[in-house]
Amino acid sequence: MKMKFAVLSAVALVTACGQNANGTPAETAPAEQAAETVFAAKSGEYKAEKNHRYITFSYLHQGYSKPYLRWREWDATLDWDAEEPEKSSISVTIDANSIDSGVDKFDADLKSERFFDTANYPEITFESTSVERTGEKTGVITGDLTIKGVTKPASLDVAFNHGAYRERGNDYKIGFSASGVIKRSDFGIDFLVPAVSDEVNIIVEAEFTMPAE
Repeated sequence: MKMKFAVLSAVALVTACGQNANGTPAETAPAEQAAETVFAAKSGEYKAEKNHRYITFSYLHQGYSKPYLRWREWDATLDWDAEEPEKSSISVTIDANSIDSGVDKFDADLKSERFFDTANYPEITFESTSVERTGEKTGVITGDLTIKGVTKPASLDVAFNHGAYRERGNDYKIGFSASGVIKRSDFGIDFLVPAVSDEVNIIVEAEFTMPAE
């Protein structure tokens, strides 16, 4: 799976102004934040929320369809800089054995030496190296993607969705969407190319949380 990846996401200035897009009041920040007219998600180390994080990918299958697959198990740590998002960074680790096509026989094939060879390469990782802002709430994350022991530079187009303090959980939460394209042959996964497309489209939806002090 050149990747604009599908691990992960921290590149935009938060500017939620006391109301949500539908005009309803946003959740109230802690006392020390209450006087601020512009709420920014607090800087710090955020973790991907396991119940609300998705990495999916698709490809063209012999010209007939574009199947969607996903990784069920992965973790990410986001070092978020609210004042200067360009200084943010992210680290993603995917359990390669957690691949899920919805077809058990195909999952087994994907774990074999013809594809991800998970017996020898059980993890896929992404470590960001730079963040570039492209708009008020958009940017590009570039980093090192490692699949099957091969490390290549990869990029993600990222959009910041929302950030808030949550009184119920006494934590901060931020969410991002990301997408991109890589060539699987760059990582030694070239079985059935070009009958099955070399290019793989990545889609990431992820929410991150950090406990409030």
